[in-house]
Amino acid sequence: MAISQAVCNTFKRDLLKGFHDFANGGSTFKIALFTSSASLDATTEDYSTGNETTNTSGSAYTAGGETLTNQSVTGSNSATTAYVDWSTDPQWTSASFTARGAMIYNTTTDGGTGTTDAVCILNFGSDFTATNGTFTVQFPAPGTGTAILRLS
Repeated sequence: MAISQAVCNTFKRDLLKGFHDFANGGSTFKIALFTSSASLDATTEDYSTGNETTNTSGSAYTAGGETLTNQSVTGSNSATTAYVDWSTDPQWTSASFTARGAMIYNTTTDGGTGTTDAVCILNFGSDFTATNGTFTVQFPAPGTGTAILRLS
């Protein structure tokens, strides 16, 4: 099993079909956390609970993850790269679990797609564990070369 960081192939197709709206107030996107046993890569099409992170104690993490908030799109006619930024990093408080990676997915049904359409896969590089603490997925600073999701 492995988690390979990638923009999902079906997302690229569905983006061109107009199924994803990244304007604030458009589609709703979530981030779910996964263990090192997960098999996620560019061919991943949908969110599922297989090998999703679970709490070792407490109730900080629930299946499906957290809703990403405050999304915005940046780009212009003079920019060669456009990108999405979620200005609020997702976090789980009183967390007791381990995660190796994550999936961002769209929960909005649009044009016949489902409510679990995978957008991208994130590989944290190693396991990260919180023990009755705060677990935060810190997105990189927004920019044409740094944003977590960008098109050029």
